[in-house]
Amino acid sequence: MKTFGKLALVASVIAGFGTTTVAQAHGIWFAQRSNQLALIYGVGADDLDAVKRLPKVKTVAAYDQDGKEVPTQLAPSGPLLVVNTDNKPAVVAAILDNGPWCKTPDGKWHNKGKDEVPDATISEHTVKYTVHLRRLDVATPVLPAHKLQIVPLVKELPDKMGQALTVRVLYEGKPVQGASVQPDYVTDPDSEPLKTGADGIATIRVRNQGLNVVTATLATPPANPAKTNHDEHLATLSFVLPHLPE
Repeated sequence: MKTFGKLALVASVIAGFGTTTVAQAHGIWFAQRSNQLALIYGVGADDLDAVKRLPKVKTVAAYDQDGKEVPTQLAPSGPLLVVNTDNKPAVVAAILDNGPWCKTPDGKWHNKGKDEVPDATISEHTVKYTVHLRRLDVATPVLPAHKLQIVPLVKELPDKMGQALTVRVLYEGKPVQGASVQPDYVTDPDSEPLKTGADGIATIRVRNQGLNVVTATLATPPANPAKTNHDEHLATLSFVLPHLPE
């Protein structure tokens, strides 16, 4: 299928799933924990067990300031999943494939396809992507392995809370229309999302003088229609604004 046709199909699916509740979706992002960089799985203040989800992490990668990949690894450290930053990467990224999920009329979620849950009211395959910028002055590399990605359209990120930040959301490397963008996934996950235009662009305000986790969500046609009704991609972009010296 040509790219134009695929993106047109994606747009129609987005319209069909316009009522998908972004706030219910869990995501992944990187954050500082006890002087270590940890992979977090959750939504809002929920910081769920990431270690048990390690088998679902498909890739973890790190890049220097020039976008060159440098060695790294993700490993359990007590209750945390910690990424090795010995090579001082400027960018760290990961993908977690959460598999098929179905919601039944009683409100419960099941990690199964609709072929195993005949009374499912929602049936989706969810994949989580994250890119963490450890510096504000680094260009965000476009990562082919990330089907959905948030890319800042600035050479240097804002350093003050409240400043504007324009981002472009890419699906399979191309700007995508209709992605839902939220500026603060950790402290305001229920906010009304912005929708990207035909150019994939959305402009937000940086919400925190500290950790910021921007999220984009996109529903696409199912890769396996026998298992799910749609695929849900959730991408985060995280970075930290510095506080005043102590």
